[in-house]
Amino acid sequence: MQYVIHAYDHTDADALTRRMAARAAHFDYVRQFNALGKFVIGGALLDPTGRMIGSMLVLDLESEAELATYLAGDPYVVQQVWDKVDTRPFMPAKL
Repeated sequence: MQYVIHAYDHTDADALTRRMAARAAHFDYVRQFNALGKFVIGGALLDPTGRMIGSMLVLDLESEAELATYLAGDPYVVQQVWDKVDTRPFMPAKL
């Protein structure tokens, strides 16, 4: 099952600093899932000025339990970068 994650950063004055401090660890974490064939696509959500304000990922996981495990270990969660996280099962269009 694929899952889409929309995660929005905290909006306090230090939010972007926390994001940048955790970014390398977040990328390393996602690369582990990519190596397992579980990462489909992802990237930063931007505001109209191009500033990073969150993230979007699509992961191919076995269950919601695996999704919960992913989120519990993501450095953006652990280091309090993301404030609001919305996850949904995702079905790609077959065109």
